[in-house]
Amino acid sequence: MASGDQRAGRPPPGAGAGFRVGIVRATWNPDIVDRLSDGVRRGLDDLGVTEGTEVTVPGCFEIPLAAKMLANSGRIDAIVTIGAVIRGETTHYELVSEGAAQGVMAVQLETGVPIGFGLVTVESEEQGHARSEGPGGHNVGEDAVYVAVTMALLARDVATDGD
Repeated sequence: MASGDQRAGRPPPGAGAGFRVGIVRATWNPDIVDRLSDGVRRGLDDLGVTEGTEVTVPGCFEIPLAAKMLANSGRIDAIVTIGAVIRGETTHYELVSEGAAQGVMAVQLETGVPIGFGLVTVESEEQGHARSEGPGGHNVGEDAVYVAVTMALLARDVATDGD
């Protein structure tokens, strides 16, 4: 796990004002995902994002399709995805983790809509809890908001450079 000084910097408070952020939330492993969702809310509040759309999907494998639907709607400036995949005894973990990651990346590249990847792929519930801590702690959902808004700021700046 990256320590606080190794993670990406955060945009300044209020930097996301006016952005419309979509949230795609998997319902599998709800205890961890609820904690990630709390982090997403903290990040959105910190950045001044007041407009958003949240959709839920059954599991992490379904996240890319829902993200693509939001991205194609034309009503979203950035997307945050949250979910948790916990390793089990079969290869299901690898299939879901890799499929979700590759799918989310493909949606970003195809649509140009930035996506903060807030999925935790862990060996145990304890590791999931360590990556979905409360205020002041490490929370991948909160980090994903900062990534999504940072990239939305970049997209806006690149689009207006020629104006």
